[in-house]
Amino acid sequence: MLPRRVFQFFIIYFLFLGGLMALKYSLALSDYVIPAPTGIFQTLIAEYRQYSLATLDTMTVAVIGQILSVGMALVIGITGRQSTWLGSFIKVAAYNFQAYPIVALAPILFILLGDGFLTRLLIAAMICYFPVLLSVLGIMSKPVDDIEHFYRATGRMRWQLEVKIRTFENLTQLTTVIAGSATLAMAGTIVGEFIAANAGIGYNIRIALYQSDLGKILIALFLIGITIAIYQALLESLGAIIKRAWTGR
Repeated sequence: MLPRRVFQFFIIYFLFLGGLMALKYSLALSDYVIPAPTGIFQTLIAEYRQYSLATLDTMTVAVIGQILSVGMALVIGITGRQSTWLGSFIKVAAYNFQAYPIVALAPILFILLGDGFLTRLLIAAMICYFPVLLSVLGIMSKPVDDIEHFYRATGRMRWQLEVKIRTFENLTQLTTVIAGSATLAMAGTIVGEFIAANAGIGYNIRIALYQSDLGKILIALFLIGITIAIYQALLESLGAIIKRAWTGR
């Protein structure tokens, strides 16, 4: 999975870079607007250490935020799976909150909590929490009638067994959703850093934008993309291991 993810990223990134170079040379744009490949390489050499550390900082915040959001989504999703007033309230609240752009709330968090670690963590968690919650609610609210009917008829159905059956039957979908939420968490963290934080790769992108340095931005995008590709591949591999352990095949 890892080689495939990395290879896919390289194809997308270098196609994008090739498009920029085609635009540069077809319109005879200066290196100030779009740097030449040699200039981008020199920027990579000069900024690699600083940008790598900043990317790891951002990724750390994103991973912690994702873990928190997935944990909360699983707890709330399991609680809201039933057609009770609480379950209905959770579903309605989740759909309504999903309509609000979380990024628009970022300035409020920065004003209230400052521009440190906690604010970035909350933005990362919030931006991937609701998509994961809605997916979990969809999975947990859908009965697996062929299996559950037997346990209900014999009076052996318990909520723990119900959750286990529905998780098992939708394990592939659930692991895909969790792996996909990594991109959301990373994007949320970067956006938060870009708006007002004082650390992370999003902050470095903001400084590069102020300097009109496209080369630095391209290096940042490369490091972000390769980091997400590796992390998603690890999540997919972990999901496959869990599935094999659970199913025995």
